[in-house]
Amino acid sequence: MRSLADLYPDGIVGATVGGEITLINDHAARLLGTTVEAASGSRVDAVLRLQDQDGRNWWHVNHPERSLNTRSGIPEQSWINTDGEEVLTTARMVRDQPLGPVVGIAIGIRSGRGRARLDRERSDLVATVAHELRSPLTGVKGFVQALLNRWDKLNDDQRKLMLETVNADADRLVRLIAELLDVARIDTGRLPLYPRESDAVQLSRRVVDSVGAGTAREIELTADEDLPEVFADPDKFTQVLTNLVENAVRHGQGLVRVSLSRMSEDAAYPGVRICVDDEGDGIPKEMRNRIFTKFWKHGASGGSGLGMYIVGGLTRAHGGYVQVTDAPGAGARVVVDWPSEDLRPT
Repeated sequence: MRSLADLYPDGIVGATVGGEITLINDHAARLLGTTVEAASGSRVDAVLRLQDQDGRNWWHVNHPERSLNTRSGIPEQSWINTDGEEVLTTARMVRDQPLGPVVGIAIGIRSGRGRARLDRERSDLVATVAHELRSPLTGVKGFVQALLNRWDKLNDDQRKLMLETVNADADRLVRLIAELLDVARIDTGRLPLYPRESDAVQLSRRVVDSVGAGTAREIELTADEDLPEVFADPDKFTQVLTNLVENAVRHGQGLVRVSLSRMSEDAAYPGVRICVDDEGDGIPKEMRNRIFTKFWKHGASGGSGLGMYIVGGLTRAHGGYVQVTDAPGAGARVVVDWPSEDLRPT
């Protein structure tokens, strides 16, 4: 029993209802600042020296020996050990029979570092989102205030320019909020998809024309003859390709190439391979897996840092695959293998 307990990744403490320790593993002993030999047979309140913010002891706060017959355990709680570190505890009441008196208690203990790291990540997420929202909102607020205060002093061209800027900032806010919603849906596995057989060339042409209308950069589209259709939600396919092309325009230089080809016969599934090439500086190999993480940015160009995360999430949701390689000559190439059949994860 002791050997098995030592293999468990969390700390384990077993005690009688009277408070005598009957089992403790190495991990629990380290978190409690003691040794297995010293703790075995000792009193729980002497070994489990965990306190809350008010200095109260774990055993005296929870009183497992006084538990009601219907109480099966103690949910996760945060405590401070003798080294001043946060530890998280859970407990399970042990009974000889259902609804009988408590005869023992099993306590799980683990370090709170993982939760602290998660809290930091959440704080970083909130700070990043707040920064991204603040920038366009500041522009909207400034121009609206100027219009209200100086309406009579502005000519029609000046008013129109300000309103167009406000409209562009509002569009940016709408896109950012839509991206955040997509990220939440991808993370929770609640992404709504309405896939059907779709013409990849036609959808790609619309994306290239749409993005090309808003930039002076040349965007070239080539496609093999007799390409199979892809099994895709047209809106999500368009979103993936739009993110890739806009990213290539934003971070690359010169010509942006979008090419569609039939996947090879030895591929894992039939479908269409989409390659988006730019003529920029490329992406180092050690950084290529990171670009599909949230809020990853490369270079000084703008963007929310969510585009490539969404690309990866939407592609995988359709059963496809995406990777980054070197473009022929120079720059980066993003390769998306999109299936022609329904390969969505179940």
